[in-house]
Amino acid sequence: MAEASRVLILMRHGKSAYPDDVSDHERPLAPRGRREAGLAGDWIRATQPPVDAVLCSTSTRTRLTLEATGVDAPVEFSDLLYGATPAQVLHEIAGTKPDVSTLLVIGHDPGIPGAAMALDPRSRHADRISDKFPTSALATLVMTGTWADIHLAGGALTAFHVPR
Repeated sequence: MAEASRVLILMRHGKSAYPDDVSDHERPLAPRGRREAGLAGDWIRATQPPVDAVLCSTSTRTRLTLEATGVDAPVEFSDLLYGATPAQVLHEIAGTKPDVSTLLVIGHDPGIPGAAMALDPRSRHADRISDKFPTSALATLVMTGTWADIHLAGGALTAFHVPR
């Protein structure tokens, strides 16, 4: 029996603002970040299967990015995604419930682009991603196997989208 395919959408948070006396973790989105995150949500709804679950960093800018996308799915907020390495991002994804078919992960650079590259380093999108993974950008991977096997299974990077 063939394993069901899973869709992983990796998203970098929207462009943030830099108000005085606000810690990095608490920085909000800039108006451009809110607009582009909204466009990212439109792209997700138009081109991807319905999102079953969201894994989101606890930072203010990632929470506001999720809000601006309009994605309506159960959310788990993870302190570990803030400042995460690619390996830490993959570790968090590996804990996703088995019944989730499409997972949206919203995090930061370098964890999000690094995780995309780790899962499919030979993708036709690899040069673009390694060159720059802008704010609000999305990488979509299709994988077989379970989320727990993500380190071994890898995935096929099927899309890289920069909403502008």
